[in-house]
Amino acid sequence: MTNQSRMALRQSPLQNLTRRHLLLAAAFVAILSGFSTMRVEAAENSVVAVVNADPISRDSLATASVQRYGTDVLDNLINRHLIMQECKRRGLGVTTEEVRTEINRVAKKFGLNVESYLQLLNEERDITPDQYSREIIWPMLALRKLVADEVVVSQDEFNRAFVSQYGEAIKCRMVMVQDKSQATQLRAQAVAEPSSFARLAKEFSEDPTSASVGGLIPPIRRYMGDETIEEAAFGLKVDEVSELLPVGDHWMFLQAVRRMPASQPSPQAMPAIKEQINDRIRDEKMKTAASQLFAQLQEQAQVVKILGDPQASAKHPGVAAIINGQQVSISSVAAECIKRHGESVLEGEINRKLLTQALAKAGKKVTNEDLKAEIERAAISFGYMTDNGSADVQGWFDAVLEGGPGTREVYIEDVVWPSVALKKLVEDETTLTQEDLQIGFESHYGPRAEVLACVLSDQRSAQKVWEMARDNPTDQFFGQLANQYSIEPVSSSNFGKVPPIKQHGGQPSVEKEVFQMKPGDLSGIIATGDKYIILRCQGFTEPIVSDFEAVQEELSSVLIEKKMNVAMSLKYDELKQTAEIDNFFVASKEIPRVASGTR
Repeated sequence: MTNQSRMALRQSPLQNLTRRHLLLAAAFVAILSGFSTMRVEAAENSVVAVVNADPISRDSLATASVQRYGTDVLDNLINRHLIMQECKRRGLGVTTEEVRTEINRVAKKFGLNVESYLQLLNEERDITPDQYSREIIWPMLALRKLVADEVVVSQDEFNRAFVSQYGEAIKCRMVMVQDKSQATQLRAQAVAEPSSFARLAKEFSEDPTSASVGGLIPPIRRYMGDETIEEAAFGLKVDEVSELLPVGDHWMFLQAVRRMPASQPSPQAMPAIKEQINDRIRDEKMKTAASQLFAQLQEQAQVVKILGDPQASAKHPGVAAIINGQQVSISSVAAECIKRHGESVLEGEINRKLLTQALAKAGKKVTNEDLKAEIERAAISFGYMTDNGSADVQGWFDAVLEGGPGTREVYIEDVVWPSVALKKLVEDETTLTQEDLQIGFESHYGPRAEVLACVLSDQRSAQKVWEMARDNPTDQFFGQLANQYSIEPVSSSNFGKVPPIKQHGGQPSVEKEVFQMKPGDLSGIIATGDKYIILRCQGFTEPIVSDFEAVQEELSSVLIEKKMNVAMSLKYDELKQTAEIDNFFVASKEIPRVASGTR
């Protein structure tokens, strides 16, 4: 998603209503003693939530989930079906125990037990244990079995891997620059004076990591990567400088620092070392072979995607895709979508239900013209306009839908409609008073106070600094105090100088004090939260605009938008707090289990 679309969502409480951008906290689930069983049974049947006595069915949740995520989920299902079909053709299978064993092995690699590892996946990558086992571990194990006969570790491969890990290594310094003529000159200096190599690396090398330590790089070993660099390094004597070596669009040269002799593992350790090296090589070869096989299966497969194609759907009702003659039903795609995304999609459906109920109660409707106007407003507000100044709607949609799932229809339903609905609910109670306009004018166009500031963490320190500032009333001395004592980075590093303070900017205690001061005045100690602020007034700027009528129209538009956003947020909070919501889907969620077999 683009930065513009992210910014768009920050402009109103609409962000609290969207499934894809910022999800609300999970809907309130009151699980009282004696009602848990009833709610689990409700979830297993047709109702997944009840909002103010109005039910949301599992069918409607399935439809909404497929509409938003069906394409991505179907692609994943197709890939898994291809692997399953090939396993079936060859008479291979992956058992539940094999899946559990592999998850345990992976968890141990990270130094975690299985529970901690699965919890980490869930929290950090939003992957449930069931999803991890079915969509990641099972396909990987299946592909490994399919290519197992093709993967053999040769003696030569083992020998090369052993040498790269335990063989001789060369500790080197490096200088890397993009310009070849500069590289030639620097190398000549290094050859003439080898002791200057570290200095040259620090001053001129364009690789910041090695330059910061005088050009030192990790030891170079055999069979680790670029054979040209390895040969150059192993051909050097200590302090000798290599020829120029091309690396991408840069040039580099090396200096050998010392030769590190080969390690000689004990005979007792060799069996474990052999097993570890062989496993690593086999894993790498299996990954390559599995990727090649999977690409081959995809290339050879006959796949017909029906989901999203109205004509194909009419010919094959209830079918999402046909894979090598085998049908994948829409119901199976829907079930998968609900497994992965049901909770978040249901939140959106609950929000929509709340707004729909509120609109009906208020006797209001959201029309297509309302939606069109909101889209155009959003497009223009972020600079998407045509040459004649009208909204570039297509450009706006291209921006907000870029890089993410979803369609124009989904975006309108999840983002635009809720925003318009909320505006409808608060439009009658959102008005501007003359006081609002006056405050807004002073805040946007009025004078700013230029001050020096010192921020302290406790009153005792503040009292000490205030007394010193009072006894030596100059800007220079106050700046030195701020540099020495202020705990706020900007005022400390700039010797007290902070951005000018405007009226009605959200700091009432500070603003009240500073706009009563004259140039050269020292404020009292201003307590705000857990901080204590001392100010020294340097003067006031001239008002940006003095003619109120010249900016009244633009100012009114800005202020009404801000006031509307606040009212929308409050209205939404009110709807949530006063609603009776039973979310059976969340209440009935079982502790996820590792998937079995080839589901």
